[in-house]
Amino acid sequence: MSRAGTAIEIEQVTSLTEPDVAALADLLVAVVDQGASVGFLPPLRPDVARAYWLDAVRAEHVVLLVARRERMIVGTVQLEWSPKKNARHRAEVNKLLVHPNAQRLGIGRKLMVRLEMMAVENGWTTLHLDTREGDRSNDFYRAQGWTRAGVIPRWAESAGGTIDGTVFYYKLLQQ
Repeated sequence: MSRAGTAIEIEQVTSLTEPDVAALADLLVAVVDQGASVGFLPPLRPDVARAYWLDAVRAEHVVLLVARRERMIVGTVQLEWSPKKNARHRAEVNKLLVHPNAQRLGIGRKLMVRLEMMAVENGWTTLHLDTREGDRSNDFYRAQGWTRAGVIPRWAESAGGTIDGTVFYYKLLQQ
């Protein structure tokens, strides 16, 4: 249960309804407006956000999870597994997003727990991700047992126009 007493449901989606696309687009626009470093800069147009989600759900090597609260999407995360023969054991975590109106309810943690369970079920034992240097997400990932691998300076532009470093993390899972 969330702090407000409403259950959070985590599910894998392989297709999106129109309301789902709209909710995911709203979610992406909201976190980009909040300053999240997720590949987009504000202002993010809703049509660009919608197109992103329509492509993401069609991607062959991506597992898309959503978190629902009262049937509305309030969070999401992606697991992109590698099709390379020598890399079938690894996957990249992308776009862990929680709507600003639903943050601090444990939704990100629940998404990551489910994502890691799915990874193990599919034989992906090495996970990796990156996040902006100095971002509060660094504390979140370390608290979830992720190991900092290093920083590449001047990796991505932020909303304020600076070019910030990116911290790379990994997690080794047991089968």
